Amino acid sequence: MLYIVATPIGNLSDITLRTLDTLKQVDLILCEDTRHTQKLLSHYNIKTPTLSYHQHSRLTKLEQIIKLLEAGKNLALVTDAGTPGISDPGGKLVAEVVEKLGDGVKIETIPGPSALTAAISISGLPTDSFIFLGFLPTKKGREKLFKEIAESKRTIVFYESPHRIIKTLNSLKEHCGSQQLVVCREMTKKFETTYRGVASEVLEKLSQDKIRGEFVVIVRGK
Repeated sequence: MLYIVATPIGNLSDITLRTLDTLKQVDLILCEDTRHTQKLLSHYNIKTPTLSYHQHSRLTKLEQIIKLLEAGKNLALVTDAGTPGISDPGGKLVAEVVEKLGDGVKIETIPGPSALTAAISISGLPTDSFIFLGFLPTKKGREKLFKEIAESKRTIVFYESPHRIIKTLNSLKEHCGSQQLVVCREMTKKFETTYRGVASEVLEKLSQDKIRGEFVVIVRGK
């Protein structure tokens, strides 16, 4: 069995009883960063062994995981925060397991926190239909994408790093000047902040704070 396990995106109290039971009972926990996951496991006194699995893992690591599943081991996949596979390398592992083992191994979700759903739930923008872009490209095709965002009739949601948020808001100001934005910072953490308004207003508000943590950006469609 392969369990896809969502973990807290900030506040360690945002964990389900089912998640705790699963992490205690599996044979091995696959982690994006074992040091990061160990903080969560230590907090809840979970002794299950861990193994690193991330986007730079070699093919031999994937083969090792496949063999463990073939041997009947129960594995849990976690990311550093949130739900594996949502703009995260965990999706690649699931695809490989499906391709190589098919119905031979059951894949089960242990649902929980996600910055995507957390942000749109408090946005106040139309979310009956939206497009999620993950992290935007850093260079190639970036400006073209902002033009597409400006023309979208659906709400657009994407993630952004603290290093690029100002640049991104300036691009949104240029292309989506009159469209409403909601920008969420450090979801569920001590300094969680939500900025609302058009791009120029959000830029002004954000410039008065320390730029830290990851951001979720939500743009209202035309």
